[in-house]
Amino acid sequence: MFNIVGKRGWYFILSAVLIIPGVLSMIAPPGWASGGSGLKPGIDFTSGSVLTVAFEEPVQPADVRGVLSRMGHPNALVQAVGDDSVLIRTRVLEEASGNQASERQTIQDALEETVGPIAGSGVDTVSPIIAQETVRNTFLALLVASVFILAYIWYAFRRVPRAYRYGVAAVVTLAHDTIIVLGVFSILGRVLGMEVNSMFIVGILTVAGYSVNDTIVVFDRIRENTIRVPDRRLEDTVNLSIIESVGRSINTSFTTLLVLMAMLLIGGDAIRELLLVVAIGVVIGTYSSIFIAAQFLVIWERREFGRIFTLGRRQATA
Repeated sequence: MFNIVGKRGWYFILSAVLIIPGVLSMIAPPGWASGGSGLKPGIDFTSGSVLTVAFEEPVQPADVRGVLSRMGHPNALVQAVGDDSVLIRTRVLEEASGNQASERQTIQDALEETVGPIAGSGVDTVSPIIAQETVRNTFLALLVASVFILAYIWYAFRRVPRAYRYGVAAVVTLAHDTIIVLGVFSILGRVLGMEVNSMFIVGILTVAGYSVNDTIVVFDRIRENTIRVPDRRLEDTVNLSIIESVGRSINTSFTTLLVLMAMLLIGGDAIRELLLVVAIGVVIGTYSSIFIAAQFLVIWERREFGRIFTLGRRQATA
């Protein structure tokens, strides 16, 4: 039988390698790497304009996006609203001054000339205050969810010794996965200029749910084996449980990734960030449920917190 638990030190070293660059990217001052700092906010998190345009005939968002790009709005987000309407999010559009038409009117004229006749339009301004409230509410939602996750798992695993540890391990794994995803997007923002928007928030919450679900799958098998053979060492029970459940976790994640990759290839830019966040979260969530959450229980049981990163060297020489 494979001794997966015996290599637990290496898993935490790998996690540190994944987390540290992302954390450094998020806290590094402006001017480092590509000149940004932290996550690169999109229009949803900065001041901008939201333009709704209804055409007389069905249109393709790609055609609208092409017109905006040629007019100096390459980062504009275009979402289809039905067959004949689009929602455009871009930087703040300038008002009319003197004999110069407003940017909104200029865009509408170009769309009407290139895409098709416009039946009506409207414009709103996105306030950064609303974006700040969205981010704050997201973190509050994660915090409240973590408390409920801890309480639920503690209760559900009450027949297992020290059941609260399973809840703590699930919350730690959730934080582990979230930090890695945030770090990856911080690096992508610096290197590729990738922005985060409201769909990114949805993706983070989706990743949180997937992470906890995958972790509980492994924990549930540990619970069953612990109740079945209570005198067996925890590390042996965890190792057996991982081997018994790893196939299910990998198969589930693989089929999920296939769907996400297909949607990334054929889907529009409007949901690209969401799909990318979830895809990264699926990979990290599968890894963490097997190699972090379950190993965390063993490390806690053996009181190895002070020497987690020395375990890998010891196991390599053993």
